[in-house]
Amino acid sequence: MAKSIEIIKKPRHFILDLVKDLNTEQLNHIPKGFNNNLVWNLAHLISGQQGICYTRSGLSIVVDDKYYTPFRPDTKPERFIDSEEITLIRELFLTSIDQLETDIQNKIFINYPTWLSRYGNNITSFDDAMDFLPFHEGLHCGYIMALKRAVLNELE
Repeated sequence: MAKSIEIIKKPRHFILDLVKDLNTEQLNHIPKGFNNNLVWNLAHLISGQQGICYTRSGLSIVVDDKYYTPFRPDTKPERFIDSEEITLIRELFLTSIDQLETDIQNKIFINYPTWLSRYGNNITSFDDAMDFLPFHEGLHCGYIMALKRAVLNELE
């Protein structure tokens, strides 16, 4: 499991580095042809990890619901997120993975029902979920890279 956590942490650090110089307006901007923004994608990765790991295991999420429900699949940005909240999202982007690592070490993920991801992945165990999570993170890393290019093209 340590390898899975490492595989998730590295892209998260890369993503934070990728968006570190963007301002609040840029992080909230939805470019033409997109239906979400950069900060939504950051929060969505937090939300996705909570859903894939915790709620599917029948456990409560370990982040405030305002970083879970509004960023679930099939949602879109509902409001402008200010700089203070962006700072919190950036922190949660890493601390939620640290908490996941602690919870794995504490063996809290006991029950994990089978489910089929929207991408066709058959997830039959928590180990499968941990293998799937980097795939999901990678998809959104690509979206974030494309969004950043589009935002910079539109707002510069």
